[in-house]
Amino acid sequence: MPYEPGSTQCRVLIDCKAQIEGMLLALERIDNSRHIRDQLVAVHNQLEGLHELHRRQPEELASGS
Repeated sequence: MPYEPGSTQCRVLIDCKAQIEGMLLALERIDNSRHIRDQLVAVHNQLEGLHELHRRQPEELASGS
């Protein structure tokens, strides 16, 4: 079952992460691109952290935290 985004923000974050994943795959074929790929992985990880915050917000609201 595909992941269903819970909000517009989640959809944007999912799309951005997917675009970075595509760039990483393409850049693997380019010599001397390791530094750029490392930076893209760091950005992807930051987006994942932000996405995790957005995923937790509905849970926190539901639990009354």
